[in-house]
Amino acid sequence: METVQLLLIKGMLGLCALLPLSFARRVGRFIAAIYWPFGGRSRKVTEVNIAAAFPELSADEHRRLARESILSTGELFTEMGHIWLKPWEYIQSLIVEESGVELIREAMARGRGVILLGPHLGNWEVAGLHCAALGKTFTLFQPPKVRGLGPILEKARQASGATLVPTDARGLAKLLRNVKQGGLSAILPDQAPGDINSGENSLFMGVPCFTGTLASNMIRRTGAVAVFGYARRVPGGFAMSYHAAEDDLYSEDTTVSLMALNRGVEHLVRQSVEQYQWEYKRFRLRPSEGGGLYANL
Repeated sequence: METVQLLLIKGMLGLCALLPLSFARRVGRFIAAIYWPFGGRSRKVTEVNIAAAFPELSADEHRRLARESILSTGELFTEMGHIWLKPWEYIQSLIVEESGVELIREAMARGRGVILLGPHLGNWEVAGLHCAALGKTFTLFQPPKVRGLGPILEKARQASGATLVPTDARGLAKLLRNVKQGGLSAILPDQAPGDINSGENSLFMGVPCFTGTLASNMIRRTGAVAVFGYARRVPGGFAMSYHAAEDDLYSEDTTVSLMALNRGVEHLVRQSVEQYQWEYKRFRLRPSEGGGLYANL
């Protein structure tokens, strides 16, 4: 079964890589539009998340935003043929706009390491590649569930110069050492860790959720500059933007730091709401408080 799945994925990636990016994105939206009426798990989670994050909107507005989010995710999947199979020089040509890059360059010029906080917004693969092109970058890598995709992802994510390290103690040590030496490390700040001892509940979009403490701990231990960044999907390619973290993210109080971390992610999300990965169960809790938002999903 995994072999068939791998062949289908590779075939889809290869086909989409042959298409112009704009057409590949339209294919993704078309496939997602076909999926939408059947109300699968992704749609249900998306609707629950958006209703929780935007209580001020009407039911119709929730539905429209959820549908647009699913269509945007369809674009994400089909544009991956371009991102995973083509060289960095080509991907770089798709970055039609960039802002805030000076936050990283100025920090590195002072000998400060940088931790890029790149949430599941826009195309995070592009964000990681762009970041790695700015300086010596180490990022965590966990092999995908479809094991045959591992070599493709490894090659793609190292295309602009990044070094991938495993998600274990040795990998984390390399991340810390690189940042202490003035390098870059990229972390997903909105991914709930598998270890219940690696996070705390904090507010995101006004809703409690399990938030990882890795970024806050690394910032405190390394003295690194924290920068939020994402690659927004725009006509013709991507707009890469970086944003300074607020001072509270550097707090020694983990609760204060995590609140600032989630506010930073929220700030980016509100710029491109439909491009956030709302189908992820972001509002899971630790410890579990009853069934939570996803009791029936």
